[in-house]
Formats: sequence, C-alpha cells, structure tokens
Amino acid sequence: MTTSNSTYAAWRKLSGTTAGRVLFSAAVSLRAPYFSTVLPYVRDLRPGRAEVSAPKWWGVRNHIGTFHAIAACNLAEVAMGMLAEATVPSTHRWIPKGMTVSYLAKAETSLVAVAELPEPLDVGGAGEGPAGIEVPVPVTVTDRRGKVVVTATITIWVTPKRSQH
Repeated sequence: MTTSNSTYAAWRKLSGTTAGRVLFSAAVSLRAPYFSTVLPYVRDLRPGRAEVSAPKWWGVRNHIGTFHAIAACNLAEVAMGMLAEATVPSTHRWIPKGMTVSYLAKAETSLVAVAELPEPLDVGGAGEGPAGIEVPVPVTVTDRRGKVVVTATITIWVTPKRSQH
C-alpha cells in the first residue's frame, strides 16, 4: 500500500529548505485554521514520525505566563495529524477519536511535539464497510531544555476511503 497523499507529497517537495518548511507549515495552518493558534513549524515528517515545534508567544500563554495546557494539546494534535498524513495509506482516511493527556511540568519555553508510532501501521483490520481500526498515537511534548512537559495518546480511527462512483 502507498502512504503517499497530497500532504506528504507536498512535504517531500518543500522540506529541503527552511523556506519550504515555513511554507509547508503555513499551508498546514490554512488547511486546519485552529492549528495556527500555536504557530506550528513542521520540523520532520515521515511515515511513523512527525516533529512539530511552536514558539511561546503571548497567544499561547496562560494566566501564570506559561504555555497554556490546551495550546500544548493543540500542538500535540498537529504532530499527530502530520504523522497520520504521512503514515495512513492513501486508500484509507483517519479522524481523531479520543485523547488522553498528562501535564507533567510547567511549560515555560517554546515546545516541540514528537508523535511516533512504536511499530509500522497495519491497516489490515480496516476492511470494507464500517469496519475500521483504532490506532493510538503517542505524543511527547518537551520544552527547550528537553524536559517532558506533556504526554498524550491520541487515538485515531482509520477506515478505508469510500469508493467514488
């Protein structure tokens, strides 16, 4: 099965330069406008792994001046979405189904979220009809010093694309 879709193809085309990565990251925010609230920058993207950073700017600060917990969740979701776009075969589609989050420490700096699957994705159980598979995607969010501030598991629901007649 091919994992290539338009998002991952655009990444492969643009990721060779800083300007290309900036353009790609801006396009991600245009496609999913809520993501723009964390000013995501896609640093790495390949099947099974995505790395996305976000600066600590006034729009993500909470009442005590740290990176807001839900903004960190938003960054985790961007990383998960990028991983899904690069990993789920083009014959299938995905949608978030649930999220479990642990806030481990104050996020006092810009952040980096890494979504990484522990093993290759097998969509063999996502057959025809309403059947699908749940795929838990672990995400680790660290601060500039490498301290883990948030961990999340975002479960996605993967199903075959409906045929277009």
